[in-house]
Amino acid sequence: MPSKHIFDAAFAQRPDLRQRVIGAIAKAPEHESLFRDIAHYIEQLQHASSHESSQDLNDQPSKKRKLEYRPADTERWDKNTVCEVADVSFSIPQRKKLNLSINKSASAGLRAINASGNSEFGVNWDCIRDIVCLPVPEKAQAQYNFCILSATADGTGADQTVWTVPDSVPKDGTFVGLMTHPPGDTYRTLLINLLNEALKTYKKRVIEPDKQEFASQVVQAHRKGEPTYHIKAFRGSKDGFLFLLPNGIFWGFKKPLEFFSFDTVDFVSYTSVLQRTFNLNITARAATDAEPQEFEFSMIDQADFAGIDDYVKRHELQDASMAEQRRAKKLNINGMKGEVAKQDGVDQEGDLEKATREAEDLDDEEEDDENFDPGSEGESEGSGSGSEEEEDEDEGRAGSHLADEELGSEAESAEG
Repeated sequence: MPSKHIFDAAFAQRPDLRQRVIGAIAKAPEHESLFRDIAHYIEQLQHASSHESSQDLNDQPSKKRKLEYRPADTERWDKNTVCEVADVSFSIPQRKKLNLSINKSASAGLRAINASGNSEFGVNWDCIRDIVCLPVPEKAQAQYNFCILSATADGTGADQTVWTVPDSVPKDGTFVGLMTHPPGDTYRTLLINLLNEALKTYKKRVIEPDKQEFASQVVQAHRKGEPTYHIKAFRGSKDGFLFLLPNGIFWGFKKPLEFFSFDTVDFVSYTSVLQRTFNLNITARAATDAEPQEFEFSMIDQADFAGIDDYVKRHELQDASMAEQRRAKKLNINGMKGEVAKQDGVDQEGDLEKATREAEDLDDEEEDDENFDPGSEGESEGSGSGSEEEEDEDEGRAGSHLADEELGSEAESAEG
């Protein structure tokens, strides 16, 4: 026979309904969890009503109220359970709708709960390495992905969890156990507040994109009034999206997800720079003492080059010595003293300009080799001064190659 405590409280004013519920459970035990949830919801409404009626009518309500919660009286809940979010769409590690349980205990953490009340997968708070909340690109209705990368038991990799929520106010009863919250809060804001509160002990928080860090110049046709934070790219044959965040670069949303925090990045460079696209290369380490690995993201729109390059330079991601200093700072040890000396008054050459210059120099060297005449070397050395006519010819050849290269690049873009 199920515990009657929750039904006593919920149906205190209707003992006849209480008896009918208990009788129904006795005949169909499989419906017990449904009746418990209904009873708990009634209790929530009763508590909220009594709380509001006890307020002084002259008091002005604050614009932002603190989240309040109380665990439900069911077997799968304990005193540390904050709330359970109903019907959350998970995509990693399973593509399935499950309830998301948020527990204050480090050993319970986040759990995906099935209809039977059992945990299918989850992650402990102290295992979470990074957690980000990002807008889902190319959707007519705004949605957000919560992405968690957590250290595995042996510390060699990362488990990954992704769930999606709409950008809307949840219906009553969706956040089971959460009694009150600021009016107008959405799935995203409620979850971020709950997660940040739980992560506070571990000095972590949910990371979101910021227009001051990066916003794409490629406008979303279906949502023109909103900033675009993603960069469409390919990693091998897989298409996905890059997000330039305040503390690192994220790649998603197909497994494996990647998050390159600044302290793991050795340097960033560009390759295959064409008229319309270019490739972004990130050299990073999975751990502080691991060997660096290069990750290439291709076919990025040239419209975003300036914004990406500004982000890279602002965070000094092209400077390997700064990467050593960031790793040393994270480990709380003395890093390299001082930065690599830079000449005052000299502009830093960007990778796009560098790639173009190196291509031009290579063409010049090849043509010089073809036109080299060993018999004329002695005559040149004996002249004592350079010929202005020869210099003009060299400049003309370089200019011709620049024009040929630009025409070739345009032809390649047109064919693509």
